[in-house]
Amino acid sequence: MSENGKILVMTAVAVERDAVLRGLNGDDRFEVMDAGVGPVEAAVSTATVLALAGPGAYRLVISAGIAGGFKERAEVGTLVVSSAIIAADLGAETPEGFHSVDKLGFGSAHIEVDSELVERLTSALQTAGLQTALGPVLTLSTVTGSAETAAGLAERIPGAAAEAMEGFGVAAAARRAGLPVLELRAISNPVGPRDRSAWRIKEALQSLEAASSVLREVIV
Repeated sequence: MSENGKILVMTAVAVERDAVLRGLNGDDRFEVMDAGVGPVEAAVSTATVLALAGPGAYRLVISAGIAGGFKERAEVGTLVVSSAIIAADLGAETPEGFHSVDKLGFGSAHIEVDSELVERLTSALQTAGLQTALGPVLTLSTVTGSAETAAGLAERIPGAAAEAMEGFGVAAAARRAGLPVLELRAISNPVGPRDRSAWRIKEALQSLEAASSVLREVIV
């Protein structure tokens, strides 16, 4: 990865942005912005930032924030580094079940990540004593609210570790700009039935801050 250009980190909301900024501790190689909630807002915001900055302004784009974790893959408190960024609800319902746009032949719901950087980041987070999982991170416009839907997603996308609402939008804008991308998530709640009493948002933001500090050492 070229040393020219900055690293653009896009979060959904301000509290995530602030957690990342605390972890980065003023490192001027990074710019952190909140993109809004959902894949459309994330894509529009990221594409606008990249277009206004112009070619060469950035060398890497990161989607970061808190997320839901799939049971037995990423429990609450875990950090998830994306092995792939997947638009899990981009496709069609058919009598045979859900068909992604890949299967329909209308493009792809998968965006690849920089595998070498992902491996280095995962290793560094684990070395720092942070519980870390590597796996696909799913993007959905409607977050999962039932055990049945969670099980269906886990079966359809083997190894799925987390779900959030912005990663694919950020990644699509980065891909269009010809830039590498990764997604970093701190798990605040399990994917499935919505039980707000089980959410650990404060703790997840603290994990995101800690991960952002490690990120400074990984990016060269």
